[in-house]
Amino acid sequence: MKKFELTKTLFLAVAFVGAISIASCGGSKKAVSDQFVKEIVTPCSDEDFHSDKTHFRGTGNAQSTNLSTAKRKANLDANAMLAAGVNRTIKTVTDRYTQDITVGDASEFAEKFEDMTRSVVSQTLNNVSTACNKTLLNKDGLYHVFVAVEVAKDEMLNNISDRISKDDRLRLDYDKMKFENIFNEEMSKLENERP
Repeated sequence: MKKFELTKTLFLAVAFVGAISIASCGGSKKAVSDQFVKEIVTPCSDEDFHSDKTHFRGTGNAQSTNLSTAKRKANLDANAMLAAGVNRTIKTVTDRYTQDITVGDASEFAEKFEDMTRSVVSQTLNNVSTACNKTLLNKDGLYHVFVAVEVAKDEMLNNISDRISKDDRLRLDYDKMKFENIFNEEMSKLENERP
């Protein structure tokens, strides 16, 4: 009989410890979830305004007690993100393109071609359009501005082709179809890099 009571007591002790363990695990999960008030939805975010196969895009946000300062900072942030994305893609396209072509002095062509595309990118980035713009005012009197800017891929391609057509040396060695194919491949990669 004592053996039965010992087994019963041992069983109850194990059950009690198990119940406490389960309760404490459940309690810690609740404590973690109680730390967060709510999920934040960011207006004009990269999730919604990400570069894709038709547009380069950049997003930015800023806050200030002065509305015009917040807008200026958000626009600077968005334009910097856009410029970085465009420059990175154009550099990749230019590198791939100049490696794929065969011309007399390939290094001279590559250098001149890269300088020309850099110039076109700078000019095109002066003509960006605003895809999204949201301004919020919080309880503390801070303006929070969210911005997304964009430039069309076709505009960039057309500007590069127009510039090449005006340069006798580049025009001779330029394969427009090959360049556009590489450009389109890189734009498709951008679309697949979504966060």
